[in-house]
Amino acid sequence: MALFGSSTRNVPATSAVPRHVAIIMDGNGRWAKKRLLPRFAGHRRGVETVRETVRACLERGIEYLTLFAFSSENWRRPEEEVSLLMQLFRRALKDEVSKLHRNGVRLRVVGDLSRFEPELQTLIQVSEQRTAANEQLILTIAANYGGRWDILQAVRRMLISQPDASGEWSESDLAPHLAMSYAPEPDLFIRTGGEQRISNFLLWQLAYSELYFTDVLWPEFDSAAFDGALASYQQRERRFGRTSEQLVGHSPATLSPTDSRIDA
Repeated sequence: MALFGSSTRNVPATSAVPRHVAIIMDGNGRWAKKRLLPRFAGHRRGVETVRETVRACLERGIEYLTLFAFSSENWRRPEEEVSLLMQLFRRALKDEVSKLHRNGVRLRVVGDLSRFEPELQTLIQVSEQRTAANEQLILTIAANYGGRWDILQAVRRMLISQPDASGEWSESDLAPHLAMSYAPEPDLFIRTGGEQRISNFLLWQLAYSELYFTDVLWPEFDSAAFDGALASYQQRERRFGRTSEQLVGHSPATLSPTDSRIDA
């Protein structure tokens, strides 16, 4: 497993097109409410936006896409809504994995999966195994995930792996045990729906990510809205603790499709 450096210990390489985009997909329920539809209709429409966002990442050469699908706090929602979300997750895995596989997308699911029903756990495992050799895009779905859970489980694993370290641990000791140790830290974090918080998502990994908040509700977050987020990212000065005067050789790249032959 490839391990990536820490933005607080080293200055990572950057480019105008982010290597890793992480998204909180917010606003499904409000989208449905505006149309006098049940909340679940918004979640179902949100799956179509996921499909469009995956396509956009493939076309723009983004290597990692991480989507916050279900947080560890979402169990607090009404039981009926949680049940419907689990059904939607199962259906999406059954319907979408073949398309992801044809397009070279590797699927990974991170979070405390032990709370899910056995059928869903098996579907996740089979989907990950089927797409394991794909390299066009690494699509990560965070499900029953929380940033604090991630850090705590990483600490537990680190202590088990190094019981004799006597408190002399470092970031490099902890990092391999984080749920997303296989990915670089997100360059760009996007939250749709108008809220401006990170809601216990990737607390460790977002240390130096560029944050982008939009009022656009997730079901309406089309490729043009996605390009708007990328355009905003291109205007950011990523200093990682340095001064502006220390930055040299910054030349924004042009956003353009790298391969328009995407199988829908």
